Amino acid sequence: MRECISIHVSQAGVQIGNACWELYCLEHGDDSFNTFFSKTGAGKHVPRAVFCTGLQGFLVFHSFGGGTVSGFTSLLMERLSVDYGKKSKLEFSIYPAPQVSTAVIEPYNSILTTHTTLEHSDCVFMVDNEAIYDICRRNLDIEHPTYTNLNRLISQIVSSITASLRFDGALNVDLTEFQTNLVPYPQKHFPLATYAPVISAEKAYYEQPTVAEITNACFEPANQMVKCDPCHGKYMACCLLYRGDVVPKDVNAAIATIKTKRSIQFVDWCPTGFKVGINYQPPTVVPGGDLARVQRTVCMLSNTTAIAKAWALLDHKFDLMYAKRAFVNWYVGEGIEEGEFSEAREDMAALEKDYEEVGADSADREDEGEEY
Repeated sequence: MRECISIHVSQAGVQIGNACWELYCLEHGDDSFNTFFSKTGAGKHVPRAVFCTGLQGFLVFHSFGGGTVSGFTSLLMERLSVDYGKKSKLEFSIYPAPQVSTAVIEPYNSILTTHTTLEHSDCVFMVDNEAIYDICRRNLDIEHPTYTNLNRLISQIVSSITASLRFDGALNVDLTEFQTNLVPYPQKHFPLATYAPVISAEKAYYEQPTVAEITNACFEPANQMVKCDPCHGKYMACCLLYRGDVVPKDVNAAIATIKTKRSIQFVDWCPTGFKVGINYQPPTVVPGGDLARVQRTVCMLSNTTAIAKAWALLDHKFDLMYAKRAFVNWYVGEGIEEGEFSEAREDMAALEKDYEEVGADSADREDEGEEY
C-alpha cells in the first residue's frame, strides 16, 4: 500500500478535515480499516497517523486568507520540499471569495502565501466560499448555508479526487498522475474543480441524472468551485473522475457530445484533452445531510486559462490596499520586508500573464491556420 499524509492547517483546514473524515468513515467502515485506520491493542480503530511504509505524497488543506495559516502553510510547504523533495504535494485551498470576505487583509495573505508556495506545490485545487454558498442556495435550497453545509460539499469533491487512491476502479489515477495529466507547465498548477450532481434529497426522489447530464453539468460555470467563466479561456487539460453506476460507453458518448460544442475550446497543442477515471464504488452521503444519495457522480478537474480571472480580481484588491500601503506596518512589525510585497505581486503578475499568453498563443496559431 502507498500512503498519503493529510495535513489540515487552521480552522478552515481542520473543519474540512472533519467533514472529510466523517465521509471516509462512512465510505470505508470498520471492515476496511487498513486504508485509513489502524487497530489498537484495545481493539479500537484509530486514524492512521504515524506509520508510512510507501509514502506517495501529501495532501495539505488550508485557506489562503488567514494570517497564521498563510504564513505557517508557506513554511510547511518549504519544509516538505526540503525533507521530501520528490514526493507529490497537493493543496486544497480555500480561495478568498470575490464578495464574501472574513478579513480585510485577505488579499495580502493570499498573494504572499501563493508567491511563497508557488515553487513548492505540485497541484493546488482551489475552492471559493462564494461559489460554494451559491451552489448550496441554488441546488440544495439552503437559504443560509453554514460552514458544515459548505464543508460537506467540499468533502464530496475531496472524496472523488482521492477515491482512486482508496478503492479499485476501471481506470485508476494515482497522486502523481494528477500532476502528469493536469499540469502542462510547472507553475500553472491551479486546476478548476467542478462537481455534479448536487441535488437535494427531495429532488432525488424523481430525478436521477444520466451520465450525459452530469457530464454536461460539469461544463456549466454555476457548478464550479471557483467563480470564473471557462468560456472566456481555453482548456489545457481536463480530468473527469466518475463514480458509481457508470460505463465507458456512456462516458465516450457524453464526451463526444461535449466536443461538438464550440464554447468548449482546448489549446491547439492539447487535441485529445480528456483524461477519464471510473470508480465503481457508489457515492456515499452523510445520513440526514443536505446532499441526496445518487447512483453516479462526476468531479471534473480542468486546467483552464480562465482561472487567470480569479487571480486578476485578487491582484486588483491587493493593488488598491498596497497603493496606500494600508496595513503594511503590521507585516513589517512581524519581520517581513516591504520588498517582499512587491516581489510577491510581480510573481502574481507573471502568473496571470503566463495564463493569458497560453490562450493567446493558441488563438494566434488558429488564426494562422485559417489564413492557409
